[in-house]
Amino acid sequence: MILFYICIEPKKTIMSFLSGNLKLLRKRKGKTQEEAALEMGTKRVSINSYENGIAEPTIETLLKISDYYKISLDTVLRVDLGSLSEIQLKEIEGGYDTFIKGTKLRVLATTVNNNDRENVELVPLKAKAGYTAGYNDPQFISGLPTFQLPFLSRERKYRTFQIEGDSMLPIPDKSYVICEYVDNWYDIKDGNAYVVLTENDGLVFKVAFNHIKKNRSLLLKSLNPIYHPYEIEIKDIKEVWKFVNYISGELPTEGMTMEALVSTVMQLKNDMDSFRRTKN
Repeated sequence: MILFYICIEPKKTIMSFLSGNLKLLRKRKGKTQEEAALEMGTKRVSINSYENGIAEPTIETLLKISDYYKISLDTVLRVDLGSLSEIQLKEIEGGYDTFIKGTKLRVLATTVNNNDRENVELVPLKAKAGYTAGYNDPQFISGLPTFQLPFLSRERKYRTFQIEGDSMLPIPDKSYVICEYVDNWYDIKDGNAYVVLTENDGLVFKVAFNHIKKNRSLLLKSLNPIYHPYEIEIKDIKEVWKFVNYISGELPTEGMTMEALVSTVMQLKNDMDSFRRTKN
C-alpha cells in the first residue's frame, strides 16, 4: 500500500493559500489560464476552479503545479505569496526557496505492511540511479524491497540506502545506512551524517554543515580526509535523510583504530576551521 505525506500547517487546509498563490504565479509567468492549462497538461476549467477556490487539485496535479512553477509544494500550500516582497518572490522563482521547511517535493510516497505499519524501503545500488528520477513516483517506491526493524520509532519515517566507495570509512563499502526523513532542513545539525538526494550527483552520503541561513547551502564532507569538502546549493537538493545506523557484512577497514578515527575527526574539524577562515 502507498501512502503520501503532505506537510501542511496545523488547522489550515490545502486551499488556505493555494488559490491566491496559483493566480499570482500564473500572472507573474505572463500566462493566461488557457496557456497554463495547455502547458501543464490539464484543462482551463480546472485551472479556473483552483484559482477561485472551487475545487482542490489532486496529488498528481499538485506535482505538475510544483514542476511548472518551479516552486516547492511546501511554499505553495503554506505561504501567502501575495504578502511577500518582490525580492522574496524573485528569490523563490529563481530556485532559492526562502521557506525551506522540508524538501522541494513535499509529497513523500511511502509504503505500509498489512498491519498498516510503515515499511523501511531499501534503495540498493542497482536502484540508485532510478531513485534519482523516481523518488517522487509512487509506483517506483512501491517496487523497492521493504522490511521492518522493531527498534525504530513508529512516529518517524525511515529509508535505507546502500552506499559505495571509501569516502565514509570506517563505514565499509556496500554498507546499508538506515536513515530518518528530514522534513525541515533547518534542523540539519553540523557534524551529523546525512544521505542527500541532489539534482546533479544523485544520492550522496556525507557529513553536513548547515549554511542555509548564511548562504542557502550545505557544506558536505567525507569522513575519509583524502576527499575534499564541497558546497551544494539548497535549490539543487531534493531530499535529506539523517543517518541513524548501518548494516554491513564486512569488518571495519583494517588499521582503522580508535586513534585513527579520532585523527580523522580532528582533521575534519581542522578542515572546517580552515574553510570558515577562508570564507570570512
